[in-house]
Amino acid sequence: MQMLKIMFLWFGLSSCNGYRLLGLFPFYSKSHFVMFEQLMKGLARKGHQVDMISPFPLKEPYPNYTDIMTIESSVILVNNMSYEFIQVVVGMNPVYPIVTLIGNDVCKNLGNPVIQELARNPPKDPPYDAVLIEVFSFHCLGIFAYLWDVPLIGVSTTSLYPWLPPLIAQPESLAFVPNNCLSLTGYMNFCIIKQRLYNTLHTLYNKWYFNYLTKVQDEIIRKHFGPDMPRVREIESKIALILINSHFALNGIQPMTPAAVEVGGLHVQDEGLTLQPELEKWIDDSKDGFVYFTFGSMVMIETFPREFLNILYASLSKIAPVRVLMKVTSPEKLSPGLPENVYTSPWMPQIKILKHPKIRAFITHGGLMGTQEAIAYGVPMIGIPLFADQFMNVNAYVARNVAVKLDFNKMTEKDMDAALNAVLWDPLYKESARNLSQKFLDRPLNALDTAIYWIEYVIKYGSDALRSPAMDLFWWQLSLVDVCAFLLLCVTIIIITIVFVVCFLLKMINGNYHTSLHSKKRN
Repeated sequence: MQMLKIMFLWFGLSSCNGYRLLGLFPFYSKSHFVMFEQLMKGLARKGHQVDMISPFPLKEPYPNYTDIMTIESSVILVNNMSYEFIQVVVGMNPVYPIVTLIGNDVCKNLGNPVIQELARNPPKDPPYDAVLIEVFSFHCLGIFAYLWDVPLIGVSTTSLYPWLPPLIAQPESLAFVPNNCLSLTGYMNFCIIKQRLYNTLHTLYNKWYFNYLTKVQDEIIRKHFGPDMPRVREIESKIALILINSHFALNGIQPMTPAAVEVGGLHVQDEGLTLQPELEKWIDDSKDGFVYFTFGSMVMIETFPREFLNILYASLSKIAPVRVLMKVTSPEKLSPGLPENVYTSPWMPQIKILKHPKIRAFITHGGLMGTQEAIAYGVPMIGIPLFADQFMNVNAYVARNVAVKLDFNKMTEKDMDAALNAVLWDPLYKESARNLSQKFLDRPLNALDTAIYWIEYVIKYGSDALRSPAMDLFWWQLSLVDVCAFLLLCVTIIIITIVFVVCFLLKMINGNYHTSLHSKKRN
């Protein structure tokens, strides 16, 4: 009985130390949500009370984790992106679909009666201590933190898009840090138009374009919460911390403000994942190992042109007895001719597969989540980027000798053969992948614990705890335009003064000389 009392007392004390957190992650992308789910589960395990609004409620109850509302998706992306749709997306400036098809559409959820009620009458026993949102293109959701006067914490599933650094005055360092809408990596030359110059102009344009397209969110906020509400730019400036799915071992060295915290690989958790019995047996029976092939949670490879699939079939058949595990949404829709060494399934526990000792290589579209998982487990890759940041991701891995890149519009059977031979038989790729894995995972705290630490820090010490003084300066002050102008003015005044003095002295000398000469002539 005494032990039972002690246990109840310990539970009561520990629960008092927990915070109540609201996670607002309404974007209907499973690949994005995997990071948010693992973050919020980690907070729940730490003893914090987590309330979630998302399109992906948990299938089983989880302690301290409550789905208070499920967002209905207006667009289905999971296993629904065809080759034709990809071709349309590739031809766009990425800012346009990110804002118009995703961001502004997500903001319309602010009119939902359940969300309206929550915003105006939040729970008070206990109240919320912080609001977490995805920093992407629907920053209107930060209105919750504004209304409740609690810290607003952002989570980015990628390295920062061009329009995100200003939210926390993160130094952009465009001279050597390419924006993630481009495929640039490493050193950039000025003389090559697509490098330093293009990086600068592209970044400036995309920031302006994003701000222009998201102005409509001002109207959405004021429509649902009243005319006195702040504009979305003001809400963005209240962000206290951004957790970024990046790491310097993958994304390169750059200056970081304290409010920008790298937590790359946070989602790499295999809690609750199991292999299907049939799939587990197939893997165990792969005496020569296997290659894992997937284009992620959205893309349907069965919709790709027959010519592309024939190249895959021919090349994959040549590596037998090495087997191939391929994620296919609707296997029955695949073109005929699939090799006998290929096993297909509409869903697979990816982390369990990538950490399996028999895996030999990973063929991927270059999505950040999947490639980070491969790096965590030291798996070499063949990257076939399709859109968005995938080109930059794959280029970064190629530069580190952990991947071979192929162009899905131009690749030939010979190209695919060479890529497979390289990652399967050249020890350089496997060794490089192992070394990069060690660098990626070697940290004072793992990614999840780092994220939790800084969330708790901001809640304990306030929204301004990590705020950069640069947030209160204009661009011309940050760029020292005023200082340079003042120094230029001083130099100009000094030069003018010197010129004036010299001219005056010369005039005096010449005057004295002429006076003396005139006196001599008179004498």
